[in-house]
Amino acid sequence: MKRKNENVSKQHALFLKAQKKKSAVITLCRIGFLLLLVALWEVFTRIGVMDAFITSSPTRILSTMKSLFSEQGYLTHIGVTLYETLLGFAVATLLGTVIAVGLWWSESLKRIFEPYLVVLNSLPKIALGPVIIVWFGTGMKSIVFMTVLVTVIVTVMTMQNGFSEVDEGKVFLMRSLGAKKGQIFTKLVAPAALPSFISMLKINVGMSWIGSIMGEYLASRAGLGYLIVYGGQVFKLDLVMAATVTLCVLAGGMYFLVAGLEKVLLKKIGK
Repeated sequence: MKRKNENVSKQHALFLKAQKKKSAVITLCRIGFLLLLVALWEVFTRIGVMDAFITSSPTRILSTMKSLFSEQGYLTHIGVTLYETLLGFAVATLLGTVIAVGLWWSESLKRIFEPYLVVLNSLPKIALGPVIIVWFGTGMKSIVFMTVLVTVIVTVMTMQNGFSEVDEGKVFLMRSLGAKKGQIFTKLVAPAALPSFISMLKINVGMSWIGSIMGEYLASRAGLGYLIVYGGQVFKLDLVMAATVTLCVLAGGMYFLVAGLEKVLLKKIGK
């Protein structure tokens, strides 16, 4: 019996080692693919296959970013966009989750408001830009509202689907044992919907950045979206690409934070 357990432990250790190796290979491939794209981009602009004035180039972008970071104003633009995005992300996540819980709690409310959610989700939010500017002005309020508007409906629908996918048999069993609706939600539905919550957070990372940049396109005096619009208007495409690269880095960092949260939550569930 002891030998059998030792064999199982060895096989498990080999399996874990193979998984780590596979994960490392995938990470290296990701980095290698990115470096290849950047290298080809630089080479093509140098030999004239691509026009560096239109597409810029990695070296020109790095040079522009270096000069931008030497100015205190660029950090201010980054801070403005980051604050708007994080605030919109937090408000939309909290508000959307609360609405989804309310729709789960009351079947009547769900049947009443579900068509409106579908319509609002399909509505191009940019079309409401002029109305939002009239309501909130051209400052940060309108940008945060745009971020919330873009993100909140997706939050509601994702969490609503997560709640509805819980096994009805388990819900019926808890009801038959006398559990109240609040107990069913906290003990069964909410834990079961945790994967949907994590997926929703990952989706919201992208949606919140889209919302904040859309808002800055419409009405802003500062921020990375403002720099992109300004750079396009005066044909400073190096500035446009530098701000875009900065956005990619910030969005990637935010995504990895959510991925780290996912690992922590999954470990707690496993325990």
